[in-house]
Formats: sequence, C-alpha cells, structure tokens
Amino acid sequence: MSVSPYFHPEMETLSRSGIEALQSERLRATVRHCMNSPFYKKRFAECGLTPDDIRTPADLYKIPFTTKQDLRDTYPFGIASVPLEKCVRLHSSSGTTGNPTVVLHSARDLDQWAEAVARCLWMVGCRPDDVFQNSSGYGMFTGGLGFQYGAERLGMLTVPAGAGNTLRQIKFFTDFGTTVVHAIPSYAGRLYEVMCQNGIDPRRDTKLRTLVIGAEPHSEDTRRRIEDMLGVKAYNSFGMSEMCGPGVAFECPEQNGMHIWEDYYIVEIVDPDTLEPVPDGEVGELVLTTINREAMPLLRYRTRDLTRILPGDCPCGRAHKRLDRMKGRSDDMIILKGVNIFPIQIETVLMKYQELASDYLITLESHEDNDMMRVEVEFKEEYLDDYARLQNLERDITRRLRDEILVTPLVRLVPKGTLPVSEGKAVRVKDLRKQY
Repeated sequence: MSVSPYFHPEMETLSRSGIEALQSERLRATVRHCMNSPFYKKRFAECGLTPDDIRTPADLYKIPFTTKQDLRDTYPFGIASVPLEKCVRLHSSSGTTGNPTVVLHSARDLDQWAEAVARCLWMVGCRPDDVFQNSSGYGMFTGGLGFQYGAERLGMLTVPAGAGNTLRQIKFFTDFGTTVVHAIPSYAGRLYEVMCQNGIDPRRDTKLRTLVIGAEPHSEDTRRRIEDMLGVKAYNSFGMSEMCGPGVAFECPEQNGMHIWEDYYIVEIVDPDTLEPVPDGEVGELVLTTINREAMPLLRYRTRDLTRILPGDCPCGRAHKRLDRMKGRSDDMIILKGVNIFPIQIETVLMKYQELASDYLITLESHEDNDMMRVEVEFKEEYLDDYARLQNLERDITRRLRDEILVTPLVRLVPKGTLPVSEGKAVRVKDLRKQY
C-alpha cells in the first residue's frame, strides 16, 4: 500500500476557499483571545477598535503592525495572552543590545509546533525509518528543539548532535547511518570540507540523502552547490522565533518556493517604506499574523524579511501559498554611495564561479570620506598556483559585481582557510565605516 504524501491531509489538501474560511474563523478567535494581552487590549483601545471590527483577513489593515521593538518594550511577558502559569517554555533572542525578545509557549503551542515541523519533514519524504541528525544549537535557539520535537513526532530516530564539533558530526553520520540532516548553509559547506580532509566521500561512505537548510539567506546556486557536494536534495526552510521557530514555511519536493502553512499564519507582503501591500510576485517585507497560538499570538508582525508570494499553483497540489527564498532583511540592507545593496546579490554572482569556495566576506570601509566595499572570497586549493587565472577571475568578478550592484567593489581572492570560520551563522558583512 502506498504511503500518503500528506502528514496532515485535512489541512494540506484544503482548497483556497477552505483555507480562507478557516483563516477567518481562526483570526476572529485569535483577536478575541488577544484581548487578554495587556499590550493588545491597550492598542485596540487606542485605535478605537473592538474584536468585532476584525472579521476576515481583509480587515487586518485596521490593526497597527507589531514590531520587534514592541516585544522589547514589553519585556519580558507584556504581550502574553495567558497567565504565566499556563506557559511551559520560553525562547528568546540573544539580546546583545537592550532587552532580548521573549516568546512564550503553552503545552498546546509546543504540540502544534511539533506537528507543523513534522508536516514539513514528511512533505519532503522523511519517514519513521529515517535517522535525523540535528546540527543546530539547542537552548534558547529554536532550531534545535523545534526540529527535535518535529522529528520525534514523525517517528524518526533522532541524533541531537547540536552545533559544532564537525568531526563528531561526521562520525555520527557514518556510525548511526544518518539519512536526514538539518544544518545552516554555511555549515553544510564546512561539513563537506572536513569530510574531504579526512578521506570521506559523502556519497560512498554515508547514507545522507536529505538536507534541511535555513536560517541564512542563500542563493539557488549555493543550494545546488551543496547538493552536488553532499549528494543530497537540500530543502529550504523558513522560521523565526517570534512565530515559534522552524515550521513556518517549507519547500515541497518541487523545490519551487516554500509553502507557508496558512492554517497557522496569515501572510502579507508590504512595501518596507510605505507599508502598503504589494501584489503577488513583487518583493516586499513579510508580515505574519499567528492564528493557531495560545500563549503569545502576534498580530501583523513585521518580520523584516524580504521575499515575495510566488503566483500560480504548485504542481504538488497544495493550495497553501508559496514564499520565495528570503532575499535578505530590510534592516540588513547596505547603503553604499547612495545605492541599496543586499548581500545575497553578491553571493549570487560569486557562486556562479566553479573556481571559488563557499566562504566570502564583505567589508565596508571609509577612506578620506569615501566609502568603499571590499569583497574577499576564498578560491579552491587546486588553483593556488594558477596566478594568471586568479587575476583574470578578480577582474571578471569585479565587472559582474559592478553590473549587479552598480558600484565597483575591490575584489580579492584569498586561499582556502583564510577567512574566519563560525560554527553559528556565517558573518558575511563587516561594516567598519563607523570607526572613521
């Protein structure tokens, strides 16, 4: 008997009309529930709104946006919609500047979160006979526990390896027969490098077949390069701690956009400057409203992530809208000589060159009141002595980057292992201009 491609058939096979009806029902219940939150009760009163004013997603424009600053201003528990004794876990950001953002979860929230992550993993072919290895950090970072509970819900044997210790990660691959791995894109490249250094062929010496990647904006060329290196299919994942963590949106086997689970979230795309909605297919800032959360629902949360809704239907048959891969963040935009630049634009150019490795660093500096960009990128070891080729590459990359970002960077190709390695999210941009 064939296995259903759906983990949650009654939700994954909903029609557009079914999704919209369910969203309206859950939105009304969520707004009423939010009146238990001191923050939202005050905000509605200030705007002259009542829960009866919000009947369908078309009414959301009446509600002001919720921002990360709102979470910081109400730190730690001011947005909660349930008493603290009903909450069983919290996650928070690092809070390196000012208060961190805190997100509370009830037991029901954790159950629904695990269900959503399991749905994502099942969609790309994960089954109970798989071995799932998680290279994300645990603790306050949601990528660890989020995928852990989702993988367990699906029924896989889980390896909670945590972040770092690459040699141990690889030993687990070979010893435990790992078939599915969760890793950020930059770390996937690091895993391959260490495998090569130790004479391990991922296609021959491991059972890896599925890779879940996310947390860092990355280009399609980067994804294809990772797939080729490790011999896997790599599926893009989107999540954020304010929404719960992983499990917000996920690619299906078609790999043509991430289905956002609209029984959990209502999605808007707005112009980050005017805050007006943009049509499907146009890039803007992602705004999300939770409609399946108990402890701390959020209304019209500005994620700062830049993406677009992909128009048209997905061949997989799911009617849940698809988000394009994240283009970056509106607050990560580089402004250089009056030009708006996103790091993903630079990565897209660099990853087209087979001579280059995966690591690069963009440094912004000021010299004599003139802002400059330096792009350092590592080249593969086999080109170490091919000076003429490297010089031609630098010139060609400079030209292509100038055509893409409309300013001329200083491009420097450096030997493999020159740039600093991070076990967490890769540092791609250093802005030193404030030092001048």
